[in-house]
Amino acid sequence: MAFSPNPLSLSVPDPAFESWLRDSGYLELLDHRTSAAAAAATASTSSSSSAAAPSSSSDDVVSSITSGFFASLLSRLVTLSSLLTINPFSKLSADDFSGDTPPWTTGFFGTCDSYSFPSSSQQARMRVHENIKRFARNYATLFIVFFACALYQMPLALVGLLASLALWELFKYCSDRWKFDRHPSVRKLLIGIGQCATAVLLTFLNVQMALFSALAVSYSVMLLHAGFRKLTPSKKPSRGR
Repeated sequence: MAFSPNPLSLSVPDPAFESWLRDSGYLELLDHRTSAAAAAATASTSSSSSAAAPSSSSDDVVSSITSGFFASLLSRLVTLSSLLTINPFSKLSADDFSGDTPPWTTGFFGTCDSYSFPSSSQQARMRVHENIKRFARNYATLFIVFFACALYQMPLALVGLLASLALWELFKYCSDRWKFDRHPSVRKLLIGIGQCATAVLLTFLNVQMALFSALAVSYSVMLLHAGFRKLTPSKKPSRGR
């Protein structure tokens, strides 16, 4: 059904419209109906194939089943590869990190029924954007854990990180003791030397490798979790009267 354009209609900004969808629960309903429609379409296709099986030869039945399997596999591979083209942080804001961390067991991980393969790239994109907004603090915690594990596996990187932190603490101590604020040119020169020394420490002691490995693992886990995690009604903050 198409509506005629109304010159008196007001344009709602996208963030406000998405906030209304989120608060009213329409995102969860849309995700559920999309999965249900895909499951119904798959069931109808399989039932029609089984109904046509008695009147067809065995070779036709095998080729029909094989073509259907490869078509389904190709569709899932396309949907899975679409996760790599999504910018997961396009709708993320600083306010998403200011709330409480969702519970890990019931909120973040959930149960086996909390996961399903996205039926299309549009559903995968909607899940990724919404779940990253909801579980932003959980993903940040996972990155810290992965980075700590990477530093544990690479002791030189841990030494380099601690040495760079100690270098800047020493600079702060010397700046407070000898009042580098009164000599801006000297302070600027020392900051440049400290930045070069920090870059040398981080490069030669493989701190960037530990950071890159933690980023790669956490990014992969975040995309897979956000893409396969169903949208569930989020708890709304209580407002005082």
